Amino acid sequence: MQNTMKFEMMYQARMLSSSIVMRAMTNDIKGVMDAKSRNEFLKELKRCRFQAGYYDKDKKAIYTEIDHFAITDKDFFIKDKSCYIVMEDKSSHLGVHYIVLKENELSKTLQQLRIKIIGYLVFSYILMGIVGYFLGRLFLRPVREQIESLDNFISDTTHELNTPISAILMTIQSLKDVESKKLKRLEASAKRLSVMYSSLTYRLEGKVEPSQWVCFTDVVNERVEYVKELIDSKRLDITLELEPTQVFMPKTSSYRLIDNLLSNAIKYSDLGDSVFITLKDNVLKVKDTGIGIDKKVQDDIFNRYHRENDERGGFGIGLNIVLSICKKYNIKLGLESQKGEGSTFILTFPEVKNKI
Repeated sequence: MQNTMKFEMMYQARMLSSSIVMRAMTNDIKGVMDAKSRNEFLKELKRCRFQAGYYDKDKKAIYTEIDHFAITDKDFFIKDKSCYIVMEDKSSHLGVHYIVLKENELSKTLQQLRIKIIGYLVFSYILMGIVGYFLGRLFLRPVREQIESLDNFISDTTHELNTPISAILMTIQSLKDVESKKLKRLEASAKRLSVMYSSLTYRLEGKVEPSQWVCFTDVVNERVEYVKELIDSKRLDITLELEPTQVFMPKTSSYRLIDNLLSNAIKYSDLGDSVFITLKDNVLKVKDTGIGIDKKVQDDIFNRYHRENDERGGFGIGLNIVLSICKKYNIKLGLESQKGEGSTFILTFPEVKNKI
């Protein structure tokens, strides 16, 4: 558009120059034209849509429709949203050495064009987004159906598990004259089932639990004692270093948080390994000396139904539950791990100024 405007203005300037030359040749025959007649001629000469200005060799205006303009060395330029063309006529016919044309509509037209282009782009992005959304839903439908099917299966399974698990735990407590080793093994298995049941129901219940001030030190001690049979069954050495710490969250969520971290540490530890749990300065660390996690897959282990080690069992939802609880209650979750050297899960609890 700028080039087209430039060529049009140059053409009109040449046409004006030709008219001035023709009138100058006529004057050579009829006589010299006085200043007044020349100005009248230049005023009537304009036959184009541009504002025109005529200047002498000293760049002074002879006649001009352009206010506050100074001749420059540029033949075409844009200034203050207006286009200018300057054509020099070295023969200076009728004293006109420079012809200047000014156009005021190009910038407005360009601005309208920019707005139109931006509008088309925005419309295109919106259209692409809508199409992408529906295509995404279409392509992801089989995946979504599989996840829903799996959730339904787990929901039905956990519903059927609740009664026998409760019955087993109650029966264990009433058993007498049973070998202590067998009794502990049975109780450890039952409690492992109970922890798994709790994890499964958390993903499916979706209940809103009221938060309260919880002494996290007591929670850790209580849950470690609850799974003591599991710890003893693998002959794990567990070390606790706990400072009194108050956390504002539902108690059941705090149980699930510790249960899943403990269960993960026990599951991925070998016989005779160690587990260290420290709670200091609002930071909880659960460290094990087990098989560790490869750095390449550390981000994936928090994904729902992801299992890094098929040999150790599980549903692949424990760490996803930990991540969900941490996000919900603004707990910063970190992981330090190396393959074959164990893992450390780090939970940094938010500091709350006003305690209820």
